[in-house]
Amino acid sequence: MATFLQKLGRFAFRRRHFVVLFWVALLTLAGVGAASAPAAGSSSFSIPGTEAQKAFDLLEQRFPGMSADGATGRVVFKAPAGEKMTDAGNKATVEKTVKELSDGSEVVSVSDPYRAHAVSKDGTIAYTSVKYKVSGMELKDASRDALEQAGKDARSTGLTVEIGGDALQTTPETGATEVIGIAIAAVVLVITFGSLIAAGLPLLTALIGVGIGVSTITALANALDLGSTTSTLAMMIGLAVGIDYALFIVSRYRAELAEGRAREEAAGRAAGTAGSAVVFAGLTVVIALVGLSVVDIPMLTKMGVAAAGTVAIAVLIALTMIPALLGYAGRKVKPAGQKSRLLGGGRAARKAAEGRPNMGTRWAGFVVRRPVAVLLLGVLGLGTAAVPAASLELGLGDDGSQPTSTTQRRAYDLLSEGFGPGFNGPLMVVVDAQDSDSPKAAVARVTDGIKGLKDVATVTPATYNKAGDTATITVIPDSKPSSATTEDLVHSIRGAGAGIKADTDATVLVTGSTAMNIDVSQKLNDALIPYLVLVVGLAFLLLIVVFRSILVPLKAALGFLLSVTAALGAVVAVFQWGWLSGLLGVEETGPVMSMMPIFMVGVVFGLAMDYEVFLVTRMREAYVHGERPSQAVVTGFRHGARVVTAAAVIMMAVFAGFIGSSESMIKMIGFGLAIAVFFDAFVVRMAVVPAVLALLGRRAWWLPKWLDRALPNVDVEGEGLRDQEPHTDADPDPDEDRELVGA
Repeated sequence: MATFLQKLGRFAFRRRHFVVLFWVALLTLAGVGAASAPAAGSSSFSIPGTEAQKAFDLLEQRFPGMSADGATGRVVFKAPAGEKMTDAGNKATVEKTVKELSDGSEVVSVSDPYRAHAVSKDGTIAYTSVKYKVSGMELKDASRDALEQAGKDARSTGLTVEIGGDALQTTPETGATEVIGIAIAAVVLVITFGSLIAAGLPLLTALIGVGIGVSTITALANALDLGSTTSTLAMMIGLAVGIDYALFIVSRYRAELAEGRAREEAAGRAAGTAGSAVVFAGLTVVIALVGLSVVDIPMLTKMGVAAAGTVAIAVLIALTMIPALLGYAGRKVKPAGQKSRLLGGGRAARKAAEGRPNMGTRWAGFVVRRPVAVLLLGVLGLGTAAVPAASLELGLGDDGSQPTSTTQRRAYDLLSEGFGPGFNGPLMVVVDAQDSDSPKAAVARVTDGIKGLKDVATVTPATYNKAGDTATITVIPDSKPSSATTEDLVHSIRGAGAGIKADTDATVLVTGSTAMNIDVSQKLNDALIPYLVLVVGLAFLLLIVVFRSILVPLKAALGFLLSVTAALGAVVAVFQWGWLSGLLGVEETGPVMSMMPIFMVGVVFGLAMDYEVFLVTRMREAYVHGERPSQAVVTGFRHGARVVTAAAVIMMAVFAGFIGSSESMIKMIGFGLAIAVFFDAFVVRMAVVPAVLALLGRRAWWLPKWLDRALPNVDVEGEGLRDQEPHTDADPDPDEDRELVGA
């Protein structure tokens, strides 16, 4: 592989006009496709195999036009002090709002609070429910705007009016945070390379790759039902790995220049060595993202595959466009150890090499001398951080987890005040009595059974379909939707349904947004172990091929599990227990978002393997070229620690930018990913990994002979390139650079 990639790098360097034109043309084509494609809303949402989804599907058949899984908006009214919602003026305002809301093209029904008994006992709070044809993720912006405008009009009369429900569900805006991440990345790259030109190359290629990926997703959004959330994940992951991969290759190119190679040769060898690491690092990310399909949530699968495609583009751009741009840059990209004159450079790399060892070398030397102490400290530190993960509670957030500044949260609080906390999460019980001898008797038995359960506040009379063989019953719990008590009630109703099925042949299903959230959380929880086995298992096999070792991939996988568990512990401590919640702007503590563990595993595993592959392949390269195992560790850190540190800081900056979001889910994702990268890069890869390799010595690179013969030789460390080309001065002839730059 190294030989092929070297040839590819040299080809891109020599034919840079063609390569750059190809990628610019592809970006233009994708941009035109995105601009001409019809605007796409959010993707359709379904959770195959869950009871809540089965109930929704049944209702579509038995209650045509009901739109059981459609979005719901609740407009909550509160009378001024000393007044009641039954007063003539206030009643007229509510009736006008109901009429205004009924005109929407996607509206199925709007309830009248005074006919639906939706006025609190003390008469101060009332609400109207708006039912839509489509889910909250598919609702058009015009419908949301009409809902918000109706609330604004009612508010102008002096009433307190707030709006809740999933009808206001939108994709959070992340543009500002991406800009902050890019700005910090630029600063880190300038510090790392000591050159504005060298720092600009990874940013430029990463933005081009993300542009191609996101534009392609936008162009295909309608045809493939991708939706807006898909491009958000692709942008975040694509930007992260795009900068990383380009950073690795530019760094290796500068190191090759410092060793005295001509620029074309240096570009080829950078693509052959660091490029090989990039290919395998990219494969681990692709495996992690495509592996999300095991969860069997179509939306999540599409997001993973689309993001994986963006990662593949980032790999190809790093391997081809970076060498091409290096050809254009010429002398402006300095050898390692030199800075541009603008940044106070001028010192030669050879002088720097004769002076004090860099920080990576000094740190690796310390770890090699004290491996047991460093290993114990790292493992105990991560173990301590992981302790809160034992108390992990999973759930999906509702309006009660929103900041108090939002109208959704205020509507939630008003409903709890007037009708009880369970009113924010009603359960819909569907009774399929088609096979029952007496459907009404079966429904009556279900109703009576539910009334006898704990945590039930209200049970509404059953509503039958035209055939009279299917009924819906609305159950209002005593507790709030996200509580464990409400989850227990859902399981109790389903448990009672098993006995009713045996006696009456009637099937009892529980659905509604609260039940759907419970089912999604359970589905994600059940999929976590299979997903871990699949992703870690495939990556383990891939790393055996890369490192030609059993223990190194095993250490990499165990180190990742340790870091991701510690990160989950930190998330629990902040978002569930409330530690440092004020500092991070966490207004409400509660269950951790159920998607968080599997999302962290997928994203962080890919990034962690990036650092593992780039850092350890340098050690493997030094070992293969004859260095002692302990010296190979130091050599790997001398060349790779600075780059891995820069990459990790950039990733932390990108993810930490999301902590400032007002959306609690986005805030949690940003914090979780940032702290996970910190633990994995600076504790596992920078401390645990060299300590373990120092203790193992030559045993770290052991591989059974039969397996060594069976495995393909991918030559990631570039052994095939050794002594293949003669060394020359980095710039033997000034005319050479003028020719390269002007070619």
